[in-house]
Amino acid sequence: MTPAARVQAAIELLDAVIAAAKADGAPADRLISDYFKNRRYAGSKDRRAVRELVFRAVRACGPVPPTGRAAMLRLAETDPVLVNLFDGSGHGPAVIKPGETVAQGGIAAEWLVSALRTSGIDEAEAASLLKRAPLDLRVNTLKADRASILLPVEAEWTAAPQGLRVAPGAPVETWDAFQAGQIEVQDTGSQLACLAIGAQPGETVLDLCAGAGGKTLAIAAAMDNRGKLVASDSDRARLARMAPRAIRAGAGMIETRLLNPGQELEVLADLADRCDAVLIDAPCSGTGTWRRNPEARWRLTTDRLARFAQVQARLLDVGANLVAPGGRLIYVTCSLLDEEGAGQIESFLARHDGWGADDIDLPLGEARGRGWRLSPGRDETDGFFIARLTRAC
Repeated sequence: MTPAARVQAAIELLDAVIAAAKADGAPADRLISDYFKNRRYAGSKDRRAVRELVFRAVRACGPVPPTGRAAMLRLAETDPVLVNLFDGSGHGPAVIKPGETVAQGGIAAEWLVSALRTSGIDEAEAASLLKRAPLDLRVNTLKADRASILLPVEAEWTAAPQGLRVAPGAPVETWDAFQAGQIEVQDTGSQLACLAIGAQPGETVLDLCAGAGGKTLAIAAAMDNRGKLVASDSDRARLARMAPRAIRAGAGMIETRLLNPGQELEVLADLADRCDAVLIDAPCSGTGTWRRNPEARWRLTTDRLARFAQVQARLLDVGANLVAPGGRLIYVTCSLLDEEGAGQIESFLARHDGWGADDIDLPLGEARGRGWRLSPGRDETDGFFIARLTRAC
């Protein structure tokens, strides 16, 4: 592909990303993968270059762009080299005309920037949400230890007890240590959220919204494979990915349960009032993960945010029914918005007698309301809100 053809391919992909964002369709990574499945002529360098152009353009835009071309023109304003590639050649984009629509820059839509500001995220911190994320690993203590593990590249220690950071793009899944289950890809913020659970060997622990099991595996390691650990989720496909990951990690204690939304307590009835700890890694806006999924800004609306908040409140109520007297409920969202964090905890405590919020003191982050917040700009992690609630004996 010529450089101009790469720009045109990026424009076509941006159109698809914009349409998917509006319709809650496939993520950008999948759209890019599917695009090149039908274009075998594009080599690996072409695919990397086009992908880089797409994500650079996504990050350069604030609100949803009107078109992919408008998004690329926005990027071209900061990269003059791109301007010359709008050359009208056979496979390149048409020449730029005076007065063409250029996408708006900034962080996100104004309502969302305002919501972040109200939640204590200033402009500089918000700008950090659009930088590239690092690549973090967690050493699985069921099979290895950070002090002695051997990797094919240099890795720095992070603030998490078993955390490592390697260069972005490192082919981790091809490494012997990964295939042997000694390491997992997991952001340092996510590892610290697991640390806040305080899971101990012999306990009964429930990961209510387990997904594909990243935090569940960390909990199993903390419990040294001893006790009862249940991972549940309403997404069958994601939950199905748990089993092979658990086998590779040597986490044989994990039991999975598929839930029906709104009927969770029926499937989990045997755990009512019996769990030492319940983790609720709740569905959320994902504002703390924009470094990895920058197009997520374009998917979020006020209505969607309100629906997330309703689901979060309901899941907190479900979890409260499962915690034993003296047990703990750990609430986590990868969001920086108070509606999904500090505000949720205040509302929970207002409607549930006999519960209190514990003080949290992690190596990174700072207190936010009755919980703790990690943010990309200050802590170099994904953005997280974490709260730990204890039920009275």
